[in-house]
Amino acid sequence: MFSKILVANRGEIAVRIIRACKEMGVSTVAVYSEADRDALHVALADQSLCIGGPEASESYLNENQVISAALLTGAQAIHPGYGFLSENAHFARQCLRNGLVFIGPRPESMERLGDKATLKELAREAGLSVIPGTQALRSVQEAAEEAEKLGYPVMLKACAGGGGRGIRLVRDENELEEAYMQAAGEAQSAFGDGSVYLEKYIYPARHVELQILADEQGNVVCLGDRDCSLQRRNQKLIEETPSPAVDSRSRSEIIDLAVQAVKKIGYVGAGTLEFLLDEEGRFWFMEMNVRLQVEHCVTEMLTGIDLVKWQIRIAAGIGLSFEQKDISMKGSAIECRINARGCGTLKLLHVPGGPSVRFDTFLMAGTAVSPYYDSLLGKLAVFAGTREEALRKMRAALCELVIAGIPTNIEEQLHIVEDERFTSGNYNLTFMGNR
Repeated sequence: MFSKILVANRGEIAVRIIRACKEMGVSTVAVYSEADRDALHVALADQSLCIGGPEASESYLNENQVISAALLTGAQAIHPGYGFLSENAHFARQCLRNGLVFIGPRPESMERLGDKATLKELAREAGLSVIPGTQALRSVQEAAEEAEKLGYPVMLKACAGGGGRGIRLVRDENELEEAYMQAAGEAQSAFGDGSVYLEKYIYPARHVELQILADEQGNVVCLGDRDCSLQRRNQKLIEETPSPAVDSRSRSEIIDLAVQAVKKIGYVGAGTLEFLLDEEGRFWFMEMNVRLQVEHCVTEMLTGIDLVKWQIRIAAGIGLSFEQKDISMKGSAIECRINARGCGTLKLLHVPGGPSVRFDTFLMAGTAVSPYYDSLLGKLAVFAGTREEALRKMRAALCELVIAGIPTNIEEQLHIVEDERFTSGNYNLTFMGNR
């Protein structure tokens, strides 16, 4: 096991990783930008180093600075969290060259899975239905030719990263050029890679993902499904597990297929298989995220398995101590993402309590929200024996949560969880419309 880990991230996920390390008896190193000098993750870590200016490109995306900080402090491994460098194969390889363990998949695995055509062929061979699409596009002209073959509407998607960035719906050829430039520009800014690809648009549909853990010994376990259909402009707002749209038989079948697919791919680490679920109940494989997901906490609350700790153990060569038959998926867990709607300084924070209520955040008195990073302030999650109970608990928790001094979306989240379309479980990706 590692004795010291550098956390190459910020915000609530950096705090989450540091807390997991503390519970495991592992020392931590925080890196931070000039804008995050007074951040909570900096205060919680055993050591901390400033690695650059407020822009992500100057700090959290600066590979050399992150690796230099790890070597300087004697860290043995780097946990990238999600976003930033978490899906960067070049960075993972640089870690290895410098004698550091990248807490995530092997770089060659990341590169292989980054090839959408290869990944989809592997998924197809494993028995998964795959959404028709293309490899990385070289130009707008090529995009136009491929879109004609697929048939409009189509989706433009970033080849690198995730989190809803670098995605555009293209309804006809008149929208293609502008959408291509926007998606490529957004992807370049967020991930340092502006390549995009096309995918057939399936409509209406739900976004359902499966959480996987796989160790170096060849063991693969699926920790159930998450419904992430409540989105605005491809940014998730609410996630829940299990999905109310999936029955037990379909869940068992897709879990078996997913486990076999991951074994066939030879993946090691925490990962997520993403699907679109159509009106006929068919799962269409989209992609695999080779990192921790923002919404991982609902899976933790449902199963009782700490994903961050298991990421660290797997990276240290420790095998899974449980099998698929040991995974309990009874009950319901729901998460609301609490986002800032502008800059501000926190004046008062009141966090709701009670059994099975969780708020992952980096907020503390005096925290200033800057314009440089993602708007996520925290993740409010609840667990209960039934979905109805979980919904009541979430409504109570949202009513109790107070974040004064920073404009937030708490009221909007409350309206959503009170909406009959959501409470009935009969919602899909169109729920938010153009709001």
